[in-house]
Amino acid sequence: MPTFHGCYTAIVTPFAADGSIDFDALDRLVDEQVEAGVRGVVPCGTTGESPTLSHEEHHEVIQAVVERVAGRVEVLAGCGSNSTEEALSLTTFAAEAGATATLQVVPYYNKPTQEGLYRHFEMIARATKLPVMLYNIPGRTGVALTPATIARLAKIETVRGLKEATGNLDQASEVRSLAPGLDVLSGDDALTLPLFAIGGHGVVSVAANVVPRDVVALCAWAAEDQDRARAIHFKLYPLVKALFIETNPIPVKTALSLLGRCGGDLRMPLCEMEPQNRAKLEQALKAYGLLQG
Repeated sequence: MPTFHGCYTAIVTPFAADGSIDFDALDRLVDEQVEAGVRGVVPCGTTGESPTLSHEEHHEVIQAVVERVAGRVEVLAGCGSNSTEEALSLTTFAAEAGATATLQVVPYYNKPTQEGLYRHFEMIARATKLPVMLYNIPGRTGVALTPATIARLAKIETVRGLKEATGNLDQASEVRSLAPGLDVLSGDDALTLPLFAIGGHGVVSVAANVVPRDVVALCAWAAEDQDRARAIHFKLYPLVKALFIETNPIPVKTALSLLGRCGGDLRMPLCEMEPQNRAKLEQALKAYGLLQG
């Protein structure tokens, strides 16, 4: 059995009207995910607006999620940074707090070389006993891990997974070829099923914030019943497109607010959706049967 498999929800960080973290809402969201049967939850990822969380808040969110989960599912704590020392510090905290694994994004803005990227992840991976999932998302970081560097990192015992968010199935195929023992999960809801076709293992999902049971079902059927999995994929597809009509997590937080699951407040520089895009999101939710039309 792979270390990482199935649906992991990249959970939002709900905020109160005064800008503070709404921990009561976070508890409710975690419970919804656990009850839906997800494999794990991912606090403090991009969807959790980690770039705008203070270090103290980052710690508090991870601690709150670990405590609420109470061992019922995995906690894949987002601990990445463009500072290696900061990433190490966050990872150490996550391990002490009781997280079961850590998600480590490619350092952003400073654009390291492949050797610099290798040394960054190597230092973190050798300093922790937590299973490490690399997170490759060049659209946000400005630089990508190459398949060769991923394969090199996969030789380190704690490097067990990859969140593949390049949008490039050729890249994913090469990773699967060069590092067949690495668990590869989709970082793009629209590509979850195609990734399974080349040996992927699951998804770190934004859509699961809204429809966790369907994303769980997609992962469950992907390897066993392609017709059933395709039916779920095509059901999900219009909603997934609507959830990325603007920068994540703006639409997913708006959707959760429309559904009454948490407030839709965002932290600057993120702001509310453009009216025409909000209307398209509402229509997608209605078409899915989530909102009354």
